[in-house]
Amino acid sequence: MTPEAASKEAEKICRLAPVVPVLVIHDASTAADLARALVAGGLPALEVTLRTPAALDAIREMAKVEGGVVGAGSILNPAAVTAVVEAGARFGVSPGSTDRVLSAAEDADLPMLPGAATSSEVMALLERGYRVQKFFPASINGGAPAIKAIGAPIPDVMFCPTGGVTPGNARDYLSLKNIICVGGSWVAPQELIEAKDWKGIEKLAAEAAALTA
Repeated sequence: MTPEAASKEAEKICRLAPVVPVLVIHDASTAADLARALVAGGLPALEVTLRTPAALDAIREMAKVEGGVVGAGSILNPAAVTAVVEAGARFGVSPGSTDRVLSAAEDADLPMLPGAATSSEVMALLERGYRVQKFFPASINGGAPAIKAIGAPIPDVMFCPTGGVTPGNARDYLSLKNIICVGGSWVAPQELIEAKDWKGIEKLAAEAAALTA
């Protein structure tokens, strides 16, 4: 998969809803129910971060859920690319980007949302062919004003900011022309997952799906 094709696929996934849930899953047995709740609420694109031992099993379970498009976040090396593809991930997300990770993803036909936080990083990814990028960590790198400023000289790049995005500031991001969606963990708080409050999570997902500028 070429970077251009990968970026087009990532764009399609990012356009499914205004919010991509960023999920930290400690118990894979909850993954399918969690995915069903989020999809029912209107958030089909799901990012499972590789921060727990249960992450790959969670991806496997979520990949079986009808209507869901499960991806893997926190991809840091080529081995992770191989593992998430084998688990059933349909897209990948990285906090930054390296040639080795991007090449591995391209070879594996895994659409990537590569991370950038500076104009130089954004330009380097664009030069490679990635027009859709993750802006991370968003809040400490200037938030919506920074993304707006970067968009002035580099208008061809669309961003999905994550890191410090909340229901209170999501609209600030979504109001920008160069924002395609936002990523956030608030739609699936750990206390609701542990309580198996799937209706509560579905409600949060529905509220997030209704977010507009």
